[in-house]
Amino acid sequence: MTEMTPDQAAWFAETFDRLVANVELAVVGKTRVLRLALTCLLSEGHLLLEDFPGTGKTSLAKAIANTVQGTSSRIQFTPDLLPSDVTGVTIYEQRQGKFEFHPGPIFSTIVLADEINRASPKTQSALLEVMEEGRVTVDGTSHNVGRPFMVVATQNPVEQAGTYRLPEAQLDRFLMKTSLGYPDHDSTVTLLADAANRDRSAAVSAIITAKAVADMSELADRVYVEAALLGYVSRIAQESRTAQHVRIGMSVRACLAYVRAAKTWAAAQGRHYVVPDDIKDLAGPVLSHRLLLDAEAEYSGVLADDVVSGILSKVAPPATRAA
Repeated sequence: MTEMTPDQAAWFAETFDRLVANVELAVVGKTRVLRLALTCLLSEGHLLLEDFPGTGKTSLAKAIANTVQGTSSRIQFTPDLLPSDVTGVTIYEQRQGKFEFHPGPIFSTIVLADEINRASPKTQSALLEVMEEGRVTVDGTSHNVGRPFMVVATQNPVEQAGTYRLPEAQLDRFLMKTSLGYPDHDSTVTLLADAANRDRSAAVSAIITAKAVADMSELADRVYVEAALLGYVSRIAQESRTAQHVRIGMSVRACLAYVRAAKTWAAAQGRHYVVPDDIKDLAGPVLSHRLLLDAEAEYSGVLADDVVSGILSKVAPPATRAA
Protein backbone atom coordinates (compact mmCIF):
# COMPACT_ATOMS: atom_id res chain seq x y z
CA MET A 1 0.00 0.00 0.00
CA THR A 2 1.45 3.36 -1.04
CA GLU A 3 1.68 6.09 1.57
CA MET A 4 -0.50 9.18 1.51
CA THR A 5 1.10 12.13 -0.28
CA PRO A 6 1.18 15.72 1.06
CA ASP A 7 -1.25 16.78 -1.69
CA GLN A 8 -3.69 14.05 -0.71
CA ALA A 9 -3.38 15.08 2.94
CA ALA A 10 -4.18 18.69 2.04
CA TRP A 11 -7.28 17.56 0.09
CA PHE A 12 -8.34 15.30 2.96
CA ALA A 13 -8.08 18.15 5.50
CA GLU A 14 -10.00 20.55 3.25
CA THR A 15 -12.80 18.03 2.71
CA PHE A 16 -12.86 17.15 6.42
CA ASP A 17 -13.23 20.82 7.38
CA ARG A 18 -16.13 21.16 4.93
CA LEU A 19 -17.83 18.15 6.52
CA VAL A 20 -17.41 19.63 10.00
CA ALA A 21 -18.75 23.02 8.91
CA ASN A 22 -21.75 21.39 7.26
CA VAL A 23 -22.68 19.33 10.33
CA GLU A 24 -22.17 22.41 12.49
CA LEU A 25 -25.17 24.00 10.77
CA ALA A 26 -27.25 21.64 12.92
CA VAL A 27 -25.03 21.22 16.00
CA VAL A 28 -23.73 24.65 16.98
CA GLY A 29 -20.60 25.31 19.01
CA LYS A 30 -19.34 21.73 19.31
CA THR A 31 -16.47 21.70 16.83
CA ARG A 32 -14.21 19.27 18.71
CA VAL A 33 -17.00 16.73 19.28
CA LEU A 34 -17.95 16.96 15.59
CA ARG A 35 -14.35 16.37 14.57
CA LEU A 36 -14.23 13.34 16.86
CA ALA A 37 -17.52 12.00 15.44
CA LEU A 38 -16.36 12.39 11.84
CA THR A 39 -13.01 10.84 12.74
CA CYS A 40 -15.00 7.85 14.01
CA LEU A 41 -16.95 7.67 10.76
CA LEU A 42 -13.87 7.88 8.53
CA SER A 43 -12.03 5.37 10.73
CA GLU A 44 -14.99 2.99 10.31
CA GLY A 45 -15.61 3.00 14.04
CA HIS A 46 -18.54 3.70 16.35
CA LEU A 47 -19.25 6.46 18.85
CA LEU A 48 -20.60 6.30 22.41
CA LEU A 49 -22.13 9.51 23.80
CA GLU A 50 -22.71 9.71 27.53
CA ASP A 51 -25.00 12.71 27.70
CA PHE A 52 -28.06 14.30 29.19
CA PRO A 53 -31.34 14.43 27.24
CA GLY A 54 -31.85 17.35 24.87
CA THR A 55 -28.21 18.06 24.01
CA GLY A 56 -28.53 17.40 20.27
CA LYS A 57 -27.60 13.73 19.89
CA THR A 58 -30.36 13.01 17.36
CA SER A 59 -29.51 16.17 15.41
CA LEU A 60 -25.88 15.07 15.28
CA ALA A 61 -26.74 11.66 13.84
CA LYS A 62 -29.16 13.09 11.27
CA ALA A 63 -26.78 15.87 10.23
CA ILE A 64 -23.89 13.45 9.63
CA ALA A 65 -26.16 11.15 7.60
CA ASN A 66 -27.44 14.06 5.50
CA THR A 67 -23.90 15.35 4.97
CA VAL A 68 -22.63 12.05 3.54
CA GLN A 69 -25.74 11.41 1.43
CA GLY A 70 -26.81 8.56 3.66
CA THR A 71 -29.74 7.43 5.75
CA SER A 72 -30.28 7.63 9.47
CA SER A 73 -32.43 5.69 11.92
CA ARG A 74 -33.15 5.96 15.61
CA ILE A 75 -33.65 2.97 17.89
CA GLN A 76 -35.08 3.74 21.33
CA PHE A 77 -33.67 1.01 23.55
CA THR A 78 -36.12 -0.21 26.20
CA PRO A 79 -36.19 -3.29 28.46
CA ASP A 80 -38.74 -5.02 26.20
CA LEU A 81 -36.84 -4.41 22.95
CA LEU A 82 -36.03 -7.67 21.14
CA PRO A 83 -32.93 -8.41 19.04
CA SER A 84 -35.16 -8.82 15.97
CA ASP A 85 -36.45 -5.26 16.54
CA VAL A 86 -32.90 -4.14 15.82
CA THR A 87 -31.66 -6.51 13.12
CA GLY A 88 -34.88 -7.41 11.30
CA VAL A 89 -36.87 -10.61 10.77
CA THR A 90 -37.50 -13.27 8.15
CA ILE A 91 -41.19 -13.56 7.25
CA TYR A 92 -42.94 -16.10 5.04
CA GLU A 93 -44.63 -14.29 2.14
CA GLN A 94 -47.61 -16.35 0.96
CA ARG A 95 -47.90 -14.60 -2.39
CA GLN A 96 -44.29 -15.33 -3.34
CA GLY A 97 -44.31 -18.68 -1.56
CA LYS A 98 -40.95 -18.04 0.10
CA PHE A 99 -39.30 -16.46 3.13
CA GLU A 100 -38.19 -12.86 2.77
CA PHE A 101 -35.92 -10.82 5.01
CA HIS A 102 -37.34 -7.56 6.33
CA PRO A 103 -34.39 -5.42 7.46
CA GLY A 104 -34.50 -3.65 10.81
CA PRO A 105 -33.43 -0.08 11.61
CA ILE A 106 -29.79 -1.17 11.90
CA PHE A 107 -29.63 -1.01 8.09
CA SER A 108 -28.83 2.70 7.87
CA THR A 109 -25.73 4.79 7.32
CA ILE A 110 -25.91 6.36 10.79
CA VAL A 111 -27.79 4.49 13.52
CA LEU A 112 -28.66 6.32 16.72
CA ALA A 113 -28.97 3.74 19.50
CA ASP A 114 -30.67 5.88 22.13
CA GLU A 115 -30.14 4.92 25.80
CA ILE A 116 -28.50 1.66 24.82
CA ASN A 117 -28.02 0.65 28.46
CA ARG A 118 -31.79 0.38 29.00
CA ALA A 119 -32.07 -2.71 26.77
CA SER A 120 -31.48 -6.25 28.00
CA PRO A 121 -28.00 -7.77 27.53
CA LYS A 122 -29.46 -10.09 24.87
CA THR A 123 -30.59 -7.12 22.77
CA GLN A 124 -27.35 -5.23 23.41
CA SER A 125 -25.42 -8.23 22.10
CA ALA A 126 -27.39 -8.09 18.85
CA LEU A 127 -25.27 -5.05 18.01
CA LEU A 128 -21.95 -6.84 18.52
CA GLU A 129 -21.67 -8.62 15.19
CA VAL A 130 -22.88 -5.72 13.10
CA MET A 131 -20.60 -3.22 14.88
CA GLU A 132 -17.55 -5.43 14.45
CA GLU A 133 -18.18 -7.03 11.06
CA GLY A 134 -20.67 -4.77 9.28
CA ARG A 135 -23.27 -7.49 8.84
CA VAL A 136 -26.07 -9.26 10.68
CA THR A 137 -26.99 -12.93 10.55
CA VAL A 138 -30.68 -13.84 10.67
CA ASP A 139 -31.79 -17.47 10.33
CA GLY A 140 -28.33 -18.47 9.15
CA THR A 141 -28.15 -15.88 6.36
CA SER A 142 -25.76 -12.91 6.50
CA HIS A 143 -26.83 -9.46 5.36
CA ASN A 144 -24.33 -6.62 4.89
CA VAL A 145 -25.31 -3.20 6.19
CA GLY A 146 -23.13 -1.42 3.62
CA ARG A 147 -20.55 1.36 3.86
CA PRO A 148 -20.27 3.85 5.41
CA PHE A 149 -21.87 2.63 8.63
CA MET A 150 -21.63 4.02 12.15
CA VAL A 151 -23.52 3.40 15.37
CA VAL A 152 -23.92 6.47 17.60
CA ALA A 153 -25.02 5.04 20.96
CA THR A 154 -26.09 7.12 23.94
CA GLN A 155 -26.47 6.47 27.62
CA ASN A 156 -27.75 8.73 30.38
CA PRO A 157 -25.05 9.33 33.04
CA VAL A 158 -27.60 10.17 35.75
CA GLU A 159 -30.52 7.74 35.73
CA GLN A 160 -29.19 4.26 36.45
CA ALA A 161 -32.42 2.65 37.68
CA GLY A 162 -33.63 -0.02 35.28
CA THR A 163 -30.44 -0.03 33.22
CA TYR A 164 -28.01 -2.78 32.23
CA ARG A 165 -24.35 -1.86 32.31
CA LEU A 166 -22.64 -2.35 28.96
CA PRO A 167 -20.23 -5.29 29.11
CA GLU A 168 -16.54 -4.64 28.50
CA ALA A 169 -16.64 -6.62 25.25
CA GLN A 170 -19.21 -4.22 23.83
CA LEU A 171 -17.56 -1.08 25.18
CA ASP A 172 -14.35 -2.14 23.44
CA ARG A 173 -16.18 -2.07 20.11
CA PHE A 174 -16.81 1.66 20.38
CA LEU A 175 -13.90 3.53 18.86
CA MET A 176 -14.53 6.59 21.02
CA LYS A 177 -16.59 7.82 23.93
CA THR A 178 -17.31 11.51 24.39
CA SER A 179 -20.02 13.95 25.38
CA LEU A 180 -21.78 16.77 23.54
CA GLY A 181 -22.66 18.62 26.71
CA TYR A 182 -24.63 21.83 26.91
CA PRO A 183 -23.79 24.64 24.46
CA ASP A 184 -22.01 27.76 25.69
CA HIS A 185 -23.78 31.11 26.11
CA ASP A 186 -23.26 32.42 22.57
CA SER A 187 -24.29 29.12 20.98
CA THR A 188 -27.39 28.98 23.17
CA VAL A 189 -28.40 32.49 22.11
CA THR A 190 -27.89 31.51 18.46
CA LEU A 191 -30.14 28.47 18.91
CA LEU A 192 -32.82 30.49 20.72
CA ALA A 193 -32.85 33.12 17.99
CA ASP A 194 -33.70 30.34 15.54
CA ALA A 195 -36.26 28.65 17.81
CA ALA A 196 -38.83 28.48 15.00
CA ASN A 197 -36.60 25.94 13.26
CA ARG A 198 -37.74 22.69 14.88
CA ASP A 199 -35.31 20.44 12.97
CA ARG A 200 -32.00 22.09 12.15
CA SER A 201 -30.61 18.86 10.70
CA ALA A 202 -33.24 18.93 7.92
CA ALA A 203 -31.49 21.95 6.40
CA VAL A 204 -28.18 20.05 6.15
CA SER A 205 -27.61 18.92 2.57
CA ALA A 206 -25.17 16.36 1.21
CA ILE A 207 -21.73 17.59 0.20
CA ILE A 208 -20.11 14.19 -0.31
CA THR A 209 -21.23 10.78 -1.53
CA ALA A 210 -21.17 7.58 0.48
CA LYS A 211 -18.55 6.17 -1.92
CA ALA A 212 -16.34 9.21 -1.34
CA VAL A 213 -16.53 8.57 2.41
CA ALA A 214 -15.33 5.00 1.83
CA ASP A 215 -12.52 6.37 -0.36
CA MET A 216 -11.49 8.80 2.40
CA SER A 217 -11.41 5.90 4.87
CA GLU A 218 -9.07 3.96 2.60
CA LEU A 219 -6.93 7.06 2.10
CA ALA A 220 -6.61 7.58 5.86
CA ASP A 221 -5.28 4.02 6.18
CA ARG A 222 -2.28 5.14 4.11
CA VAL A 223 -1.12 7.76 6.62
CA TYR A 224 2.44 6.99 7.76
CA VAL A 225 3.08 5.93 11.36
CA GLU A 226 6.70 5.44 12.29
CA ALA A 227 7.80 2.51 14.43
CA ALA A 228 8.63 4.76 17.41
CA LEU A 229 5.00 5.90 17.60
CA LEU A 230 3.71 2.35 17.35
CA GLY A 231 6.01 1.57 20.27
CA TYR A 232 4.55 4.58 22.11
CA VAL A 233 1.02 3.15 21.73
CA SER A 234 2.24 -0.26 22.88
CA ARG A 235 3.87 1.24 26.00
CA ILE A 236 0.67 3.15 26.79
CA ALA A 237 -1.25 -0.13 26.54
CA GLN A 238 1.22 -1.91 28.82
CA GLU A 239 1.07 0.90 31.37
CA SER A 240 -2.74 0.81 31.29
CA ARG A 241 -2.71 -2.85 32.33
CA THR A 242 -0.60 -2.21 35.42
CA ALA A 243 -1.81 1.27 36.39
CA GLN A 244 -3.25 1.85 39.85
CA HIS A 245 -7.03 1.31 40.12
CA VAL A 246 -7.20 -0.52 36.76
CA ARG A 247 -8.56 -4.07 36.63
CA ILE A 248 -8.63 -4.40 32.83
CA GLY A 249 -6.50 -2.24 30.55
CA MET A 250 -6.21 -1.75 26.81
CA SER A 251 -6.75 -4.76 24.54
CA VAL A 252 -5.01 -5.39 21.25
CA ARG A 253 -8.27 -4.32 19.55
CA ALA A 254 -8.00 -1.03 21.44
CA CYS A 255 -4.42 -0.51 20.20
CA LEU A 256 -5.46 -1.13 16.59
CA ALA A 257 -8.38 1.28 16.97
CA TYR A 258 -6.08 3.87 18.56
CA VAL A 259 -3.66 3.81 15.64
CA ARG A 260 -6.48 3.85 13.08
CA ALA A 261 -8.08 6.90 14.71
CA ALA A 262 -4.71 8.68 14.97
CA LYS A 263 -4.17 8.25 11.23
CA THR A 264 -7.52 9.86 10.42
CA TRP A 265 -6.93 12.61 13.01
CA ALA A 266 -3.56 13.43 11.42
CA ALA A 267 -4.97 13.50 7.88
CA ALA A 268 -7.80 15.77 9.06
CA GLN A 269 -5.11 18.29 10.03
CA GLY A 270 -3.42 18.12 6.66
CA ARG A 271 -0.57 15.78 7.60
CA HIS A 272 0.38 12.55 5.85
CA TYR A 273 2.09 11.28 8.99
CA VAL A 274 1.16 10.86 12.67
CA VAL A 275 2.87 12.87 15.42
CA PRO A 276 2.86 12.24 19.21
CA ASP A 277 0.28 15.00 19.75
CA ASP A 278 -2.23 13.00 17.70
CA ILE A 279 -1.85 10.11 20.14
CA LYS A 280 -2.23 12.46 23.12
CA ASP A 281 -5.25 14.30 21.69
CA LEU A 282 -7.20 11.08 21.25
CA ALA A 283 -6.17 9.38 24.49
CA GLY A 284 -9.28 10.42 26.45
CA PRO A 285 -11.96 9.61 23.85
CA VAL A 286 -10.31 6.34 22.75
CA LEU A 287 -9.11 4.94 26.09
CA SER A 288 -11.30 6.13 28.98
CA HIS A 289 -14.25 3.79 28.33
CA ARG A 290 -11.94 0.81 27.78
CA LEU A 291 -10.36 0.92 31.23
CA LEU A 292 -12.24 -1.06 33.86
CA LEU A 293 -11.53 0.48 37.27
CA ASP A 294 -11.65 -1.31 40.59
CA ALA A 295 -14.10 -0.65 43.42
CA GLU A 296 -11.56 1.44 45.31
CA ALA A 297 -11.44 3.94 42.45
CA GLU A 298 -15.22 4.36 42.51
CA TYR A 299 -15.20 4.96 46.28
CA SER A 300 -12.28 7.39 45.97
CA GLY A 301 -13.89 9.34 43.12
CA VAL A 302 -11.12 8.48 40.68
CA LEU A 303 -12.32 8.78 37.07
CA ALA A 304 -11.07 6.96 33.99
CA ASP A 305 -9.94 10.29 32.51
CA ASP A 306 -7.74 10.82 35.58
CA VAL A 307 -6.16 7.41 35.05
CA VAL A 308 -5.55 8.15 31.36
CA SER A 309 -3.84 11.44 32.26
CA GLY A 310 -1.64 9.57 34.73
CA ILE A 311 -0.69 7.00 32.10
CA LEU A 312 0.31 9.71 29.61
CA SER A 313 2.42 11.45 32.25
CA LYS A 314 4.34 8.23 32.92
CA VAL A 315 4.94 7.18 29.29
CA ALA A 316 7.29 9.54 27.47
CA PRO A 317 6.51 10.14 23.76
CA PRO A 318 9.18 9.84 21.07
CA ALA A 319 11.27 13.02 21.01
CA THR A 320 11.38 13.61 17.25
CA ARG A 321 9.91 12.25 14.06
CA ALA A 322 12.28 10.29 11.82
CA ALA A 323 12.97 11.95 8.48
